Amino acid sequence: MASQEIEALSGALARLPGLGPRSARRAVLWLIKRRETALPQLLNALTQVQELLVECDTCGNVDTTNPCGICTDSRRDQRSICVVEEVADLWALDRARLFTGKYHVLGGRLSALEGVRPEDLTIGQLLDRVNQGGIDEVVLAMNATLEGQTTAHYIAERLEDAPVRVTQLAHGLPVGGELDYLDEGTLAQALRARRPVG
Repeated sequence: MASQEIEALSGALARLPGLGPRSARRAVLWLIKRRETALPQLLNALTQVQELLVECDTCGNVDTTNPCGICTDSRRDQRSICVVEEVADLWALDRARLFTGKYHVLGGRLSALEGVRPEDLTIGQLLDRVNQGGIDEVVLAMNATLEGQTTAHYIAERLEDAPVRVTQLAHGLPVGGELDYLDEGTLAQALRARRPVG
């Protein structure tokens, strides 16, 4: 029987995505065996993130600076914005290093069943960014779910009168798939085959 504190740590780790109770126990045992080196490093990293983590006011990314590193990177294409549902989607696309523009995180997707309306997402902020000018293309990178495609269609309609080209990822993505779980090859093909909406 482990102590109450060790069980609490194991329980906290088990709540992380991709870790169940057994994987969490293995992680705790690994940390205990390396408590002189690994545990202080993990504690320091968690403390730093807790103290410095902020949401970017421009795009909605999560970083330790505001605006985030992507928004302040002058090497990025200032004329294109890739719109994603969640931060995990932004990270998946950016990890592939195929899109060189800026991003915009909606914070979810439209869903009548879950009661998520346009005003619950950052669609208004996206429209403000486009209306400020200097944007040539808006890439809609919604997940290939019914709600994701509904969200993409709604945004495309809102941008109809804006002087921008609106494209979306190719439909080679698996139906019901989520960007964070796709391999870089699939993401690369989807980005290369993006097309105008409507």
